Amino acid sequence: MDPQLSDFITHFASLAKLAEQSLPQASGRRLRPAVAEYLSIDPSTLSVVTESFGPHRLADANNVIDGLLAAATDVQLLGLSGNSRHHSDLSELLTQGYEQGLLGEPGYVLLPIGPGEHQRFVSLGVFLFTLGGHPTVLLLRQANPQYGRSAATLEIVCADGTTIDRFLSGFREGLRSSSIFRGQVISFSNDEYSASVAGVSFHPRPQVTADQVILPEGTLERISTQVTSIGDRREVLLRHGAHLKRGVLLYGPPGTGKTHTVRHLVSEATDHTVVLLSGNTLQFISEAARMARALQPAVVVLEDCDLIAEDRSFGHGPQPLLFEVLDAMDGLDSDADVVFLLTTNRVESLERALVQRPGRIDLAVEIPRPDLAGRRKLLELYGSKIGLDSKTLDEVAGTIEGTTASLARELIRRSVLLAALQDATPTGHHLRVAAGELMDDSAALTRSFLGGTSDPESETDTDEDGGSYFGYVEGYRPGIATSPGFGVSEFQSIDDFDSEQDETSGSRD
Repeated sequence: MDPQLSDFITHFASLAKLAEQSLPQASGRRLRPAVAEYLSIDPSTLSVVTESFGPHRLADANNVIDGLLAAATDVQLLGLSGNSRHHSDLSELLTQGYEQGLLGEPGYVLLPIGPGEHQRFVSLGVFLFTLGGHPTVLLLRQANPQYGRSAATLEIVCADGTTIDRFLSGFREGLRSSSIFRGQVISFSNDEYSASVAGVSFHPRPQVTADQVILPEGTLERISTQVTSIGDRREVLLRHGAHLKRGVLLYGPPGTGKTHTVRHLVSEATDHTVVLLSGNTLQFISEAARMARALQPAVVVLEDCDLIAEDRSFGHGPQPLLFEVLDAMDGLDSDADVVFLLTTNRVESLERALVQRPGRIDLAVEIPRPDLAGRRKLLELYGSKIGLDSKTLDEVAGTIEGTTASLARELIRRSVLLAALQDATPTGHHLRVAAGELMDDSAALTRSFLGGTSDPESETDTDEDGGSYFGYVEGYRPGIATSPGFGVSEFQSIDDFDSEQDETSGSRD
């Protein structure tokens, strides 16, 4: 080596050493001697056992640990300070000669535990406790992708291996059997600003009664029985070898009330965990299925399934997300009390393998456009605050033939708006005027956006060239097939699900 280069390296090393020695040394008590004193043994001679769990289970882990420590004595909670607390594992912090691991205050995080409810939990802390006469040290750490930690961890050290095994066994069982998510309505989110537990958000359970769901006679009862009542016969079904997991598909044109029906089912299934998927969160279908299995009885709501489960002959090959849906449904054990509740506007375009393979869809029910009696009930329901007379209800119900529930709801809104612009009280007159405007030929495109057509079977409104006015409108289909189908998504948005429903709220697909 060049002598000058060698001298430079030697002097540079000396300079770096002097700079390090001149830095102020952190003062305070360190973790290693505190643990050594508590264990009465050099902790670097002991093995550290690590247990990883999902980042969304941090609150559950705290609750389980609290329960396990109820049987312990001499419980202490310590914290760590300095940047090393994010990088160093417990084994590193307890290594002889390791200069990091300065004690400080425990870290806490405020997490949602339900709709509008929050609680503080330990996010980084060292528990010292004695179980069965054996001193034990436990480090609980939340997930932190910023520091390369994608999962939450529990690290435990004890001179008695049996104590570690028993504690971890109890911890795993606690996570399996209890959760803040059990019995809740939840969804997955990629929004880092949302009030969520590692991407899992809570939603208020909707309050939609059966008399607010206008469907053909017997339809709601058939659906409700399959979704909420079969689980009550669990023992009988399993004793006779019948599967408990099931799939229910609601299909029909946009705006007929599929989502509203789902809301009712969710409001009735008060003892069920409900998992909602929407938009880009459909990628979490596998996680949703695993959570549903762990928190059963459960309902996984997957709406607008045609978005990912269209017939493969329509595109350039299978969609990976479709296979994830299939795997999620097939992967559940037959005794899992889990319902996949699916909706679609385009049943005729669904993947054939999806609808024809047995064991995925147990019940497919069409939610059709309402008939005359149905349209009258919808107007009466949505217009309950207006006080419409029977003659007006009959007249307008006949005027809006071929339309859907969503259009009836919009019609009531327009009549109220029309009255408000006139500084008047809404009456049947305003409803008749609004119906006339909306059913006029010039409002054909508006009707298509609201879920209404002039003819439920075959669209006759055409432009000057004979083409449909609605051929380019996304989601519009002049006819709907009657064969059953399947697929995945959620409410059109979580806001749809969350929006408070007054006594006149109705369906919206």
